[in-house]
Amino acid sequence: MAKDLNFLSPCSFVIFGATGNLATIKLLPALYNLEVANRLPTALHFIAIARKQWNQGDWVTHVHDVLKGKLGDIFSEEVFERFVARFSYMEGDLDKRQCYTNLIQELGKPREGACSNIIFYLALKPEQYMPVVQHLDDAGLNRPQGLHRIVVEKPFGTDLESAKILNQRLHQSFDEENIYRIDHYLGKETVQNMLVFRFANTLIEPVWNRNYIDHVQITVSEDIGIGSRADYYDQAGALRDMLQNHLMQLLTVVAMEPPPSLDADAVRDEKVKVLRSIRPVPRRAIQARAIRAQYAEGSIGGESVAGYQEEPGVEKNSATETFVAAKFYIDNWRWKGVPFYMRTGKRLAKSMTLIAIRFHDTPQQLFRETPLQIITPNWILLSIHPVESMQMEIHVKQPGLAMDTRVTKLAASYRMDNEAPLDAYETLLLDVIEGDRTLFIRFDEVEMAWQVVDPIVKQWSQDQIYIPSYPAGSWGPEEANRLFDDDDQFWRNEL
Repeated sequence: MAKDLNFLSPCSFVIFGATGNLATIKLLPALYNLEVANRLPTALHFIAIARKQWNQGDWVTHVHDVLKGKLGDIFSEEVFERFVARFSYMEGDLDKRQCYTNLIQELGKPREGACSNIIFYLALKPEQYMPVVQHLDDAGLNRPQGLHRIVVEKPFGTDLESAKILNQRLHQSFDEENIYRIDHYLGKETVQNMLVFRFANTLIEPVWNRNYIDHVQITVSEDIGIGSRADYYDQAGALRDMLQNHLMQLLTVVAMEPPPSLDADAVRDEKVKVLRSIRPVPRRAIQARAIRAQYAEGSIGGESVAGYQEEPGVEKNSATETFVAAKFYIDNWRWKGVPFYMRTGKRLAKSMTLIAIRFHDTPQQLFRETPLQIITPNWILLSIHPVESMQMEIHVKQPGLAMDTRVTKLAASYRMDNEAPLDAYETLLLDVIEGDRTLFIRFDEVEMAWQVVDPIVKQWSQDQIYIPSYPAGSWGPEEANRLFDDDDQFWRNEL
């Protein structure tokens, strides 16, 4: 659908928590790259709000150091001068009304091309969302004369009940169509390309179902620990931090039906249908369908690393999981009986995001009287990180007199050699600016995802006495293997 960008484009982009990790690591580099590409509206002005007692010069120096360190040789002083001229820095305590009074004054300053369209970006800790929204409401900033949008980072709530409360509070101040719940995994090229891979190729879609697919694996592994996030992570854990949002979103893209159009709500309707179709996990089955563990000391890249309980800021004898693996079934016509195995964890063997789809064995082993004996099944591998690729594994005969085969890969490369990868935040920030909500999460998606994992959250929160461990640098606990339905199923750790 064509957009009237003059009407939709904001003139003010307010970043709450502008000196925090999210803004520093993700937002500033992504916005700079959009400046490089000349994709930011001419009139767009940024207001950076943080507690630090800085002046405008301090902020400019900070942004320069961040971008120079992140971009290295491709950093351009000329582009930087143009980019940083868009910013005003404002010291403010988000818990105090005066901060929002000052913001009103800053928004009211005359600027070339000024308008009333505003984006509020909450680059904050989750517990700060509701107080900030309340202050925006009290100050009348939630309903300017033009379009207003608010961007909320995950996690959206800590369980089903808290998610509903947060959503209710947001809806008191903002209309649903102006709430952008962001999950950066949906901005990744491979995830978006999956829609094209599935729905634009008659070769793929006919076999994308229970008749041909044995099982699906979704892995999001990290070799890093919790860093300086102990205050958040020790309260959240891997189930809330990753599986409920990132992995569930990947599952919906893999399993959804073809939407009638690429309209935002049409796509999200199909994703919600998938979540509604996931078989509930009864309390008595949680132990058989979900595994948790915590990393102990070990070695990664030849270097010794501490265990989770030795990390700075982690509570003594914490039972917070740093690894979770789970099995889900989607009870609909397409996927009935196909297990979806999901796992995520920190301090694993390597960082990787991989969707691995294994096909059924051939119905007849024609080669049982040859040296081959058994042919391993075909796979489709969708790699999101650290490399972006889509490939299929098939068998071919090796040259020679014997009936020997090798596995070869059919790769679907979608980026030319001269095309640089696009950061997910660049895609999503541009969508916010242009008013495109397709890659953002509607609340019923959040609600249904929480309904799926909430029984596990509640059970584990009641059982805080003991948690298994796994050595850092491994692929997690051996117990994760007992999730598999068949003896010949195994975790796919490599492309």
